[in-house]
Amino acid sequence: MKLTVLGSQGTWPGAGRECCGYVVTSGGFHLWMDAGTGTFARLQEHFPVGDVGAMLISHGHADHFLDMIPAFYALHYGAQGEPGLPFYSPEGFTDLASLLVSENGRNVMGEAYAFTLAEHGRVFEVGPFRVTPYEMTHIGVRALGYRIEADGVTLAYSGDTGPCDNAEDLARGADLFLCEATYQNDSELSFFHLSAEQAAVHAATSGAKRLVLTHITPNLDPGVSLEQASAAFDGAIDVAIPDDVWEVGS
Repeated sequence: MKLTVLGSQGTWPGAGRECCGYVVTSGGFHLWMDAGTGTFARLQEHFPVGDVGAMLISHGHADHFLDMIPAFYALHYGAQGEPGLPFYSPEGFTDLASLLVSENGRNVMGEAYAFTLAEHGRVFEVGPFRVTPYEMTHIGVRALGYRIEADGVTLAYSGDTGPCDNAEDLARGADLFLCEATYQNDSELSFFHLSAEQAAVHAATSGAKRLVLTHITPNLDPGVSLEQASAAFDGAIDVAIPDDVWEVGS
């Protein structure tokens, strides 16, 4: 299993950067996980649009799903892929997104994507992956983290969350924990996002083998986030940067 970073900045993209998005690959199957601003363009630097096997969205905040719209245009009007691309997400935003691009009331986005509701604890399989959603602690919308298994290894992705037991259950024994780290120690902390140190505490408690910090806001120095996380987690720690690639379990 391979993880490729398309974008990793939190809430808004800094100059020349993207919001969060990733590709998880196994056996030639590409799972596009979160579609934040700018990630669709970067995805096409790695492979053609038609090679996307499925999409997986953590929650309905714009910095995590917005590029599903230009991807829809490419699929539906540009014939860049087959209709009915599998699309998994929690409730609450796909109907609104579909309204933005409807054709006189015709749900054309629902033709390009095969929408499937993802729910806490309801395991599903897509391509070679076994996916288990976990409900996270966020604000305003239903938010999920995903535990993805294939090839005998496990990738855990927090999506957006504050401190919660489910985040630790999600990452239990994971080979790689891709975890949001929006804040730093001197930030005004909230219940719906994590600091780098809090992410590291969750990684340590869950027994994850590697921690990759993501969703750091553009106004913060990622080097400081890395240093603060290192104080709470003894395993390997990285900061997600576009075009980074990890072999999960290596």
